[in-house]
Amino acid sequence: MPKETSQLIDLRSDTVTKPTAAMREAMARAEVGDDVFGDDPTVKALESQTAELLGKEAALFVPSGTMANQLAIRSHTEPGDEILVEANAHIYYYEGGGPVALSGVMCRCINGQRGIFTGADVEAALRLADPHFPRTRLVCLENTHNRGGGKIWSIGQVQEVAAAARKHGLQLHLDGARLWNASVAAGIPERDYAAYFDTVSVCFSKGLGAPVGSALAGPKAFIERARRFRRMFGGGMRQAGIIAAGALFALANHRARLAEDHANAKALASGLAAVNGLEAAPAEVETNMVRFRVRALPAQQLVDRLRAQGVLLLAVGPDTIRAVTSLMVSSDDIRAAVAVVSRALE
Repeated sequence: MPKETSQLIDLRSDTVTKPTAAMREAMARAEVGDDVFGDDPTVKALESQTAELLGKEAALFVPSGTMANQLAIRSHTEPGDEILVEANAHIYYYEGGGPVALSGVMCRCINGQRGIFTGADVEAALRLADPHFPRTRLVCLENTHNRGGGKIWSIGQVQEVAAAARKHGLQLHLDGARLWNASVAAGIPERDYAAYFDTVSVCFSKGLGAPVGSALAGPKAFIERARRFRRMFGGGMRQAGIIAAGALFALANHRARLAEDHANAKALASGLAAVNGLEAAPAEVETNMVRFRVRALPAQQLVDRLRAQGVLLLAVGPDTIRAVTSLMVSSDDIRAAVAVVSRALE
């Protein structure tokens, strides 16, 4: 699929995607209404299709993945409760302290391996039933795992954690912002992953390339509770069908092509592994993310050099850089980016 013409090769994130001409046309033609009143037919169609894909009763369209996750937490818990999350989870690391600020709940962190933890880890993190302690109510997983470099949870790993959670009467939420990537890479339908969770959030504005929007899916009564909190959090939208049409187009046209992004990420990692002064592990690339280490100079210094030469990357540590492939990046761009990085390190 052709990407937007640009002089830059932007590998900072899959959130930098721009709507294609065909997506823009679909958005321009969208039938709209007031979504807060439940009158927007395009939003309704998106919510219905998302729920169907995930095997859930209902779904709620929201502006962002962060809002979808925070609505799930608020709707599953009450102030004073506790949730279990992996120590590098997006919910804990990148959502501005939302669990405590918006829901009044504590996060108890589990140290996983590239974002993956086990049923035994869940058991070990549980507190005794004692009025001194918060009540553990919810376990959250992230698939694929952002800070784990796009790591995929296998179905077996999900089953193990879900079994431990159910044993102790805990609810399960999946941060599936990149569940589409996990599904394509693993060859497992999204609904098969989602079946182990009470609620699932998905994002349309990352790999799928829509300009904005996410959804929260789950039981109908739960989604109605979340709808109230969406209003409270300021997420009620009016003629949102314009952006929902972009998401609908993405679901229909951009899911299968995620395999191209995964192949490009693998090619990028292989190219970087051959560059003197870098450490990259192509075998660890499972989806559209590549994390590599810089030995020769500080990561941010290399990022600044590359920006001046038209390649955009993101420093995520003193010696670590992240690159993310998307529909904005072609295989030719990948080869060009590797050449630019190599020259910048000479």
